[in-house]
Amino acid sequence: MHPLEEQRTPYVTRKVRDAPGPVIAVSDYMRAVPQQISRWVPQPFHALGADGFGFADTRAAARRYFKIDAESVVCQALSALAEEGRIGRDAVQKALDHYRIDDPTAVSGVKQEGGDA
Repeated sequence: MHPLEEQRTPYVTRKVRDAPGPVIAVSDYMRAVPQQISRWVPQPFHALGADGFGFADTRAAARRYFKIDAESVVCQALSALAEEGRIGRDAVQKALDHYRIDDPTAVSGVKQEGGDA
């Protein structure tokens, strides 16, 4: 790539262009926040965020509810890999079942970060 062309390439693109995909971007805010960089990411892009309001519980339960906790990110990554045919759908279902991904109470006992959690 010509040096001038390289300078014109967006920073995000330069940082991720050689990384294997897919890319999973996660935010505690609305999904629209990480979605803003999607046009500069050449790999398949999936954004997760806390779209919605009115859920009052612990941080861990809220993150599970909005599917932005670590286990949900794992399941999204597996799902994206399955969409590409790199793994079987059975692996996705196994993870969904194992992590009880649709159950906000599955996070009871999860150590929460922050003094205000």
